[in-house]
Amino acid sequence: MKHTLKITLMLVLLFFLSQIVGLAITNQYIDHKKTAETGVTAWEELPYEMERPPVEESSSFVYILIAVLLGTGLLMLLIKFKKVNLWKFWFFISVVLCLTIALKPFMRQEIALTISFVLALFKIVRPNIFVHNITEVFIYGGLAAIFVPIMNLFAVLMLLLLISAYDIYAVWKSKHMVKLAKFQTSSRVFAGLSIPYKMPKKEAKKKAGKVVKIEKIKTAILGGGDIAFPLIFAGVVMKKTGFLTSLIIPIFVSTALLILLIKSKKDRFYPAMPFLSLGCLAGYGFILLLGFI
Repeated sequence: MKHTLKITLMLVLLFFLSQIVGLAITNQYIDHKKTAETGVTAWEELPYEMERPPVEESSSFVYILIAVLLGTGLLMLLIKFKKVNLWKFWFFISVVLCLTIALKPFMRQEIALTISFVLALFKIVRPNIFVHNITEVFIYGGLAAIFVPIMNLFAVLMLLLLISAYDIYAVWKSKHMVKLAKFQTSSRVFAGLSIPYKMPKKEAKKKAGKVVKIEKIKTAILGGGDIAFPLIFAGVVMKKTGFLTSLIIPIFVSTALLILLIKSKKDRFYPAMPFLSLGCLAGYGFILLLGFI
């Protein structure tokens, strides 16, 4: 097992919560009255007149994939030139944007922006495990509210397939995704779930004639993309099945994540997206089997 059982269960639980909360946020952006009248999913506007990308649903995955690659390349440049402050500023803006979108359905947009600004600032200036992970649970609902409306099932399936292949290459072949994860962790500004913990005191060494116990601090992480892409898939399915039925997807995906973490070995990196994508497909298959689509 890659991490202790307690940390593994905590990470899976936070992932599951992020999926449920994200679907709830996305569902709040659906104009259910208009949808019932027209038979076509109608969407509420984003705060401050922000616009969703004007792309065709069937080809939207191409633009999202290009954005992922460009974002990764930009972050690699920041790492190369050691521009940590630029990364923190980029992260700050992203958090404010996504949190504002996530909170807007539940309050006035001015209040949502103020809360988001304060929390994002706290994540940068005074990072701690609680604020970081609680905000991460909500952030990806904001992303889903942007991208779910511009995607159909074909597009999101293609996105899962291509992102999974890219994840395998980036982790096991080029290993630049490992470098990105280490950079974000060391800068204390990580896009995704992060749980630091102390390893059990199993090692010891002699110092001045005494046996000294050694504690090793490790961090269990799950990247933001590993949270966002399964959520977007579940959101697209939700457009066809409704909120309650779409909750089946997070159950299967969280189970896939749990299996991955249990089977993985310590101090080794694994591409999560292929396993999470299989969980998405298994959940969708179960929905089809139940006859909800």
